[in-house]
Amino acid sequence: MTERTDWKNGAIGHKFIASFSGGKDSVLALYKAMKVGDAVGLIVMLEEEGKRSRSHGMPPELIRAQAEAIGLPVYTAAASWADYEEAFMRLLAHAKDQGAELLVTGDLDMPAHGCWHDKVTKNAGLKLGMPLWEMDHREAVEEFINLGFVTILVTVNLSLGMREDDLGRTLTYEYVKELVERGIDPCGEGGEFHTTVIDGPLFNHPIPVRKGEIIKNGEYAFLPLELDQKV
Repeated sequence: MTERTDWKNGAIGHKFIASFSGGKDSVLALYKAMKVGDAVGLIVMLEEEGKRSRSHGMPPELIRAQAEAIGLPVYTAAASWADYEEAFMRLLAHAKDQGAELLVTGDLDMPAHGCWHDKVTKNAGLKLGMPLWEMDHREAVEEFINLGFVTILVTVNLSLGMREDDLGRTLTYEYVKELVERGIDPCGEGGEFHTTVIDGPLFNHPIPVRKGEIIKNGEYAFLPLELDQKV
C-alpha cells in the first residue's frame, strides 16, 4: 500500500490537527477523524486583516463559537496569499509541538500527485489524512445530512448555476436533489457554493447566528453570518 492510499484512513490511531473552514466538508472530515483518532485542535487561516476566514469569509467569533461547541482549541493566522504557506507551516509546527502526528483536511478531489497538503505536511514532518478523499459527492453530502448536521449556504457563484435565493438555504435531501437536477455539484466542489455548519453531532449545542444583508461582488453573492450574542 503506497502512502497516498492511506489518506482516507490516515487518522486511525493518531493525534491530529484539522484544517477547518467551518463548512460541511471540513466538519464531516473532522467528525470521521474524531471517531478513529484524537484531535488536538483546529487550524483556521484568516485574511490579512484578521476579520474573516480565508476560505469561507467567516468572522473569527463565529469560528471560535464552532470550536467551543466542538470542544477543541482553534489556532489562527492572518496571511495574504503571498505568505499563506509560511503562516500555515508555522501553525503545523505548533500543532506538532502539541503532539499532532497528522493533518486532517476535508478534500474530496485532491490529486494523488502534486497535492499541496501532502507537500506541506511532509515538510512539517506530519502525515496527511483526508477521510472524504475520492468519495462520491452526492454520497458525501447525503451522509452529512443523515448524521444530523445543519448547514447554511453563505456564498454562491452566480456564474455557475447558483442564484441569489440559494443563500440562506439549508442542505436537505430535497435541496440536494434540486441542485443535481440543476446540474450543480451537490458538494459545490467546483466553487459553486460554500456553507457554514451551525449544528450537528459534533456540537454540544447549536450555534446561534444572525443573517445579514446579502452582498454582491461580481459573479459572487454572500450572506454574512454573525454570532447572535443575544441567544
